[in-house]
Amino acid sequence: MKEISDIIPEKSIKCVLAGAGENVASYGFQNGMQELDGLARACEYEPAGVFVQRINRPNPATFIGSGKVIEIAEFIKDNGIGTVIFNNALSPLQISRLSDLLDCQVLDRTGIILEIFDRRAKTSEARMQVEYARLQYMLPRLEGMRKNLSRQGGTGGSMSNKGVGEKQIELDKRRIGKRMAVLRKRLSEVEKNRLVMRGRRVKNGIKTVALVGYTNAGKSTLLNTLITRYGNGDKVYAEDKLFATLDTTVRNLRFQDKDDPGKYAEVLVSDTVGFINDIPHDLIKAFRSTLEEAALADLIINVVDASDEHHDMHIEVTKQTLTEIGAGAVPVITVMNKCDITVLDTDRDIVTGEKDRTVFVSARTGEGIDRLTDLIKAEVCS
Repeated sequence: MKEISDIIPEKSIKCVLAGAGENVASYGFQNGMQELDGLARACEYEPAGVFVQRINRPNPATFIGSGKVIEIAEFIKDNGIGTVIFNNALSPLQISRLSDLLDCQVLDRTGIILEIFDRRAKTSEARMQVEYARLQYMLPRLEGMRKNLSRQGGTGGSMSNKGVGEKQIELDKRRIGKRMAVLRKRLSEVEKNRLVMRGRRVKNGIKTVALVGYTNAGKSTLLNTLITRYGNGDKVYAEDKLFATLDTTVRNLRFQDKDDPGKYAEVLVSDTVGFINDIPHDLIKAFRSTLEEAALADLIINVVDASDEHHDMHIEVTKQTLTEIGAGAVPVITVMNKCDITVLDTDRDIVTGEKDRTVFVSARTGEGIDRLTDLIKAEVCS
């Protein structure tokens, strides 16, 4: 199957999207390809064509079949495209071989997510975490990546000098290993500081709430709404795009006691990095100390984009990720967000089997925020 965009802006960076699997018509596969389109656009690529192939078993050398490789190669040559992005996880050998056969840059799903994270990371900690994950990913793929760089840089650059050979790759491996050791040490120090801060919170009896959920579900917007009503700190960055922010932010909220207006309950709310299906394990490992904000929280708020047709899958992905980081036993309130732009049957529990722990809100308009606040207070302020 091949679909070509009607209009491709002259200044856009054109790419091709590709994917393969046993059932290309399945719900999960189609959702994955749709996500890949969003990931590509988040990196300022403009998909010019989409190629999919049904395969029972991946080709060890190219993942897809030889005929599909030829088809993609002809298309990218005819349309002047320099990047192919696969929705699958490719081995170092497959990336290297495909780069040769297609004569262009080849990225897999992990590669494009890492590219987004690299662009989005702002704080020192987030940048170190992303750099460590990228180096982990690069280490076994150096040969193929050198070929990609030589194509991007032209034939006159040093990367295209075949005399560099295996000796240069070995030097690169040693440099990467040394850099990873430095990053591990620095991240360990940051983690120790975070543990000290958490210890102080526990000692002072301050409850913590972690906002989690699929990327672009509206976590940051929800936090800003809560800050406006119950906090006095700066609002956080929020934008309608995948992985708009990677940096964990913590804000202090004060909820007034209904029975005693002069009494307040203090709660710390953290906004964590968004999840996505098939999130690279290297990223989960790199961001583990940050994600522990959720694992060690007193309450988790799972923010779901109710307007997304795949929101049920997003809920399952979030549950799986929470279990993987050790947060599976933390109490959860499910927030069905963006109810102002979708029609939902709020009398029917479509989410968790716990209707009294599910709330329908619009972080943008404020609808349902009072109900959410009551649930938070009942959980952590009683």
